[in-house]
Amino acid sequence: MRELNLDQLRTFVTAIDLGTLSAAARVLHLSQPTVSLHVSELETRMGTRLLLRGSGRARPTAAGEALLAHARRLLAEADDAVQAVRRHREGVTGRVRLGASTGMLVHVLPAFLERGRLQLPDIAIETLVVGTYDGLERVRAGTLDIGLVGRPDAVLDLVVTPWRRDPIMAFLPPGWKAPRAVTPTWLARQSLVANGPGTRLHAETLAWFAKAGIAPPRPCMELDANEAMKAVVAAGYGAAVLPVEGQAVDHAVRGLQIVPLRPTLTRETVLVHRALPLLDGATLKVLQLLRAACQR
Repeated sequence: MRELNLDQLRTFVTAIDLGTLSAAARVLHLSQPTVSLHVSELETRMGTRLLLRGSGRARPTAAGEALLAHARRLLAEADDAVQAVRRHREGVTGRVRLGASTGMLVHVLPAFLERGRLQLPDIAIETLVVGTYDGLERVRAGTLDIGLVGRPDAVLDLVVTPWRRDPIMAFLPPGWKAPRAVTPTWLARQSLVANGPGTRLHAETLAWFAKAGIAPPRPCMELDANEAMKAVVAAGYGAAVLPVEGQAVDHAVRGLQIVPLRPTLTRETVLVHRALPLLDGATLKVLQLLRAACQR
């Protein structure tokens, strides 16, 4: 037996509910011959009579009664499936994977996530800690929907939109005598807690030293988590060069001294995602909310 046809099932159920094929034709916006054909083809598929058409009213046979409950359930599930897809397409519901640095997640995104919870209650925003390079790869691979990362050098296959700019500053232990501004020459004489090789910030710090013609000191410790670096600096192990996302006071844990760099450095954070036609409705809604939170 061939697969059941939902249009034929809908015609069958509507004819029973309304009592006549002509009434079903009017409600379904079909011609009466088409309605009759639907019922006949359904009976052929099932191999038995399903409707009694005499006495001016369409009534189900015993076989039709047996089919009726299943038909109603199948049609309800089909309608539910269409509605579920519509809700995803329109961004009413869904799941969005958002990747960002630890600093963004700790100091900038909580307020955004709270707005998302209130304005998009049926969209689950999942956050992941990523760096610039692995964030780009995850977005490219489709395992991340949106990345908040440092501006890449060149990305041809992804959409990149500026989102915010934050100063990069020197974080010094509480007991150190701090200058008014930290220069490459001064920092080269200190113990340094650095980002690990392969991170965007590591490359930016090396370029800052190189531009001044200064060789950077050998780090006493290399870490990939900025918040962990602040804890190590607070313990007196050395200085670190880190972005200050949000309010500087939020970063001043355990008496950390936060001192401007000279020459200055800036961390630019961008929104990265795949081309808009590849995104579902939920991701588009979250992107819209992120763009509204863009630093002007």
